[in-house]
Amino acid sequence: MAATSQSWGDGMSSDNIKGLVLALSSSLFIGASFIVKKKGLKKAGASGIRAGLGVGGYSYLYEPLWWVGMITMIVGEIANFAAYAFAPAILVTPLGALSIIISAVLAHIILHERLHIFGILGCALCVVGSTTIVLHAPQERDIESVIEVWNLATDPAFLLYAALVITAVFVLIFQFIPEYGQTHIMVYIGVCSLVGSLSVMSVKALGIALKLTLSGMNQLIYPQTWFFTLIVFTCVITQMNYLNKALDTFNTAVVSPIYYVMFTSLTILASVIMFKDWDRQNPTQIVTEMCGFVTILSGTFLLHKTKDMGDGLTTSMSLRLPKHTDEDGFRSEGIPLKRQDSMRTP
Repeated sequence: MAATSQSWGDGMSSDNIKGLVLALSSSLFIGASFIVKKKGLKKAGASGIRAGLGVGGYSYLYEPLWWVGMITMIVGEIANFAAYAFAPAILVTPLGALSIIISAVLAHIILHERLHIFGILGCALCVVGSTTIVLHAPQERDIESVIEVWNLATDPAFLLYAALVITAVFVLIFQFIPEYGQTHIMVYIGVCSLVGSLSVMSVKALGIALKLTLSGMNQLIYPQTWFFTLIVFTCVITQMNYLNKALDTFNTAVVSPIYYVMFTSLTILASVIMFKDWDRQNPTQIVTEMCGFVTILSGTFLLHKTKDMGDGLTTSMSLRLPKHTDEDGFRSEGIPLKRQDSMRTP
């Protein structure tokens, strides 16, 4: 276990290298899955029933292309799951920035969602920020039993965080989604990100348990292992449901970066509270990590704003060409075309 806690300054341990490779592979699969699933949702939308609208809004489940995207995402999530067993969450999670780049580039090529020069700069900033965090990641905590993880999860500070997250999720689902889900992107993504921060902590706990089991220390005999498994499945299903609704309602190039920023921020916060990552670092390392994270945020902000520029151009063209429609049937602000058409003067 000592090798797993070796710092980057002393050289990469074999476990850190495994975690890094798995995290990069995960981002590749997940970034591509956004595009494939979006294509599947668009094909399902041709039937007149969308994932986030109306009665029977789950017709995309009958679309093979959507399932290809889902399988691709599952492969990416499995790789991500394995990465958490080898490396700290603060190292693994920010590498999801690569999925933003892949998603933005593929959306430009396949979905014809325009990527401006500042969007390319945003991608570069994401890479620089991710590299900075990777090079200054904290040492992994030495854990020899799932019971140790359980003690960390039942610490009063983390229990308070979990209670606040669960409360916020229920408020968003039952109060805000019915009224604002179709017009405010932060509602769906807020649910995904909040639940995601808990799922990552459970995934890391389960990954550690499986890793220890495979090394000869059976952790499957502890009920805590199965409790973490239940939490993982519950959170992942919830995330996928509301992420599908966000992708079906809003533009992919907007959903991906915003989801990444919120999910990563909350996951880092949860990891700091539960695993006390920063207790093993000096102030210089912490500040450097925060600078890297701010760099990533700047990159995602540029990707978001350049998409706004593209939407502004599309809106301008639509004023000159009344019959022009967005490829997914929605304007940038998420208002269905039917509703907009009904507001026009005959």
